[in-house]
Parts: sequence; structure tokens; C-alpha cells
Amino acid sequence: MKPILLQGHERSITQIKYNREGDLLFSVAKDTVANVWYSVNGERLGTYNGHTGAVWCVDCDWDTKSVLTGSADNSCRLWDCETGKQLALLNTNSAVRTCGFDFSGNIIMFSTDKQMGYQCYLNFFDLRDPQQIDDNQPYLSIPCSETKITSAVWGPLGEFVIAGHENGEFNQFSAKSGEVLKKAKEHTKQINDIQTSVDLTMFISASKDNTAKLFDSTSLDHIKTFKTERPVNSAAISPIMEHVVMGGGQEAMEVTTTSTRIGKFEARFFHAAYEEEFGRVKGHFGPINCVAFHPDGKSYSSGGEDGYVRIHYFDPQYFDFELEA
Repeated sequence: MKPILLQGHERSITQIKYNREGDLLFSVAKDTVANVWYSVNGERLGTYNGHTGAVWCVDCDWDTKSVLTGSADNSCRLWDCETGKQLALLNTNSAVRTCGFDFSGNIIMFSTDKQMGYQCYLNFFDLRDPQQIDDNQPYLSIPCSETKITSAVWGPLGEFVIAGHENGEFNQFSAKSGEVLKKAKEHTKQINDIQTSVDLTMFISASKDNTAKLFDSTSLDHIKTFKTERPVNSAAISPIMEHVVMGGGQEAMEVTTTSTRIGKFEARFFHAAYEEEFGRVKGHFGPINCVAFHPDGKSYSSGGEDGYVRIHYFDPQYFDFELEA
């Protein structure tokens, strides 16, 4: 089956995200627009308009009522998923790099960049308390002075946030007290992306040091490593198979300095247990910035530097595939 091509952005894709049922796919890019698509046929449902800078991150809550976006226009915005109405605007001092709803959809976290003399902060808001939103006062704000957060996700049960930093280390920040519960440093360079498994027990990190690694969410124990020859921008764990998909490529600005062979921008599939690469999917005309598995595991999507999102449905043989050990 041919991949579905979603053309809704003029600049490179920064993040794509499925909702929990997987019927909707959210995409954000460096062109200020957040789009939402029907994942089944690639029809665009609508846009969330309001940001005035590149949008770095998007998240959707458990029951697809609200959407959260974070942008370089120094704001984090909450939207009504169905109508596209802006529900809340949280202004910050610097660009919002990561954002996320917790398990309940009541608490949001977002991290801001270290820029223009401002520190990197991890902020927590409780949406049940309108006073916090009106006063723009998070109930918890954690400064990260040493090294900025480049990617973050909620851990299981909304007890803590797992943050990946510019220097390659992970921290677990408690959402109650703000203290660092656990630390780990397995990567040597910046963490580009963190995505959890469907049951939140594991997460996979994609790093600039040319590897993706699998970790236990609670203990931060390092489980597996998947090696490539170029920086990994994003990695995702299949909800039904023992597979991970990775997308990467050189930095966009270094693309012209490499060989002319088109591609090298494949999505790469690795077996999660054997750390063995078993497949590649070509398609993008630039580095892949973000990959995501559909929650039913029957398709995956990738968003590239070329501004396209591609939805790939797996062939029937994929599901019978057994890696020969």
C-alpha cells in the first residue's frame, strides 16, 4: 500500500503525535500551525491557529478533549480539540521546548529553553485550578541551571517526569515535590526525543550520539542500545511487536555536505530484543525529525525536514515476520 502523504506545513515538522485511540494524528512544524488529521485516510480535520512562532511540541490528553502546544513565541497554549478554540494561554520568558498532559489530563508540564538570559525551567500547572492559569503561576517550577531539557515525557501514574538533557543525561523530577528522584547518563550527546511504551513501563531515547536506547521508566535501568551511523532524531516503540522504529539523518544544515545519493533518510526498524536492524523505509527528502507508531501497531508515521508527514501502513507479511536468531 502506498503511504499517505500529509501536506499541511510549509516548514519542517517538529513533532507528530497520535491520540490514544489513534484515530487522530497531530502535527506541528516550524511554521506556526498545529494541524490535526484523520489517521485512517489522511484527511485534514482542522488547524489550531494562534501561535506566532515555530511550534516545538504537541500533546493530546487521554480522552482527546484538549490539545497542548508549546512554541518559540514564548507561550504554551491549551486548545479545545474538537472546535480548535484556545482555552488557555501561558506566557513564558523563553521558547517552550516540550509539553505533556499527565495520565489524568488534569496536570500539564512544559519546559522552557535557556535563552536570552533566562534559565531553563520545568513548569507544572493544575488545570483544575483556574487561578493558576489566570495568574500564570505554576504550582511547581523546577529550575535546571546546569543543562537545558531537550525532551521530556510523563512517567507511569503521573508521579514524575522523565527529562532528557542537552548533555545526554536523564532526570526523574517528582511532580509533587520537584526533587530529582533518579539520574542516569548513558548517552554522550544531546537527547533529541523520548517516547514511552504503550504501558509506560519503558521508554526509548533518541540521541545525537548516533544511538537510541531503551530504558526502564521507574528505575532508569539501561536495557538495550540500537546503533546507527548518524544522529537519531526520534525513536518509537511498537505497541504490539518487539520492534522499534528510528528516524534521523544529518542536521538539516549539514545535508549538503554529504553524498548525493538521495535518501539516507530512511526510517529504520530494529528488533527490540536482538538490537538487530531488519528493515528500512525510504521516503523523505530530508532528515526525519519525528516518528510515531499508531496505537494499534498496524501503521506508523514520520515527519520530516521536508515538511511532509507520511503515514505508512504495514503489509500483512510484517505481522508474521520472525527474526531468525
